[in-house]
Amino acid sequence: MIALPLAPRYSIGPLIVAVLSILAFFCEPRSSDYLAYDRYAIEGFETWRLITGNLVHTNGYHLVMNIAGLLLLWALHGEHYRPVRYIKLFFWCCLGTSIGIYWFSANLIWYVGLSGALHGIFIWGACMDIRQGMKSGWLLLIGVSGKVLYEQLTGGSTEVAALIDANVAIDAHLYGAVSGLLLFTAMVMLSRPRH
Repeated sequence: MIALPLAPRYSIGPLIVAVLSILAFFCEPRSSDYLAYDRYAIEGFETWRLITGNLVHTNGYHLVMNIAGLLLLWALHGEHYRPVRYIKLFFWCCLGTSIGIYWFSANLIWYVGLSGALHGIFIWGACMDIRQGMKSGWLLLIGVSGKVLYEQLTGGSTEVAALIDANVAIDAHLYGAVSGLLLFTAMVMLSRPRH
């Protein structure tokens, strides 16, 4: 039986993200009005939306799906999480996702949800597993990379789009995944001893 990373040092980070997302959901519709990624609002210098848009959700199904993803990643990679590290990772994955959308997906005007950042955290966690010699890390990395590639080639799931009452932002998944890989690479490079 696999032991879950239940110690507070492993679970506080994801718990903070879950609580913030749930609070944002119960503050709707104001949350979406003031926090959602909105290209035009960001151009009006409401730059906090680059982060907060990731905490807002279209409906309860969307929130539950993303919280489930958050829990799954915690179960898979929680032993790599420390509160400050996790919050930094989440912040940078949110920012990377939103900046990717802003620069490369000009047609995506409005975006909400954790899924982009979660893809980044998934890639980062799989890379951490690989770094620690866990072969399952390669399977996870190949699996999530295949999913992102498949979405880019075929588009988002119409069933999920109907459930969350919005198009699936597959580009957010791509930018989040790239952000996670870049963050892992930067972390490894910065942790190397200098000669």
